[in-house]
Amino acid sequence: MMRPATTDDLPVVRDITFAAYAPYTELLGGPPLPVTEDYGPRIEREEVWLRDDDGVMSALAVFERHEDHLLIFSLAVAPPFQRQGLGIELLRFVDAQAVEWGVPEVRLYTNARMERNIALYRAYGFQETGRRPNPYRPGWMLVDMAKPAGQMASE
Repeated sequence: MMRPATTDDLPVVRDITFAAYAPYTELLGGPPLPVTEDYGPRIEREEVWLRDDDGVMSALAVFERHEDHLLIFSLAVAPPFQRQGLGIELLRFVDAQAVEWGVPEVRLYTNARMERNIALYRAYGFQETGRRPNPYRPGWMLVDMAKPAGQMASE
């Protein structure tokens, strides 16, 4: 179901990202960083994974492998597939990758105004580790979050 994106997938990666973040673009008064990202290099580094059901792309996860953690850059679910549990499915997939790679922690950052996402991450076991100004968007505040790899909230 999840597979690494290829360069041929670049248009669908952009489309899913743009559509998934559209409500936040309105809320924030500008596009969140994942909307403006150049995904070509990330695809080449195998940082972009698609949920592919027989050619139907419903969601994607973008994450970076670091020596001591896995950093989630973006999770995006296409609007027709939202509210079906795919966000949690993506988190489980990323968590499993962290365990497979032997990194002890999964980290992410999100805009402080993306309250629904923050609630989802907390429900999955992420804890807030700090807040900081967004270096790319003056006036925006980022929330840093982390959790032990392979450990969910109920554990």
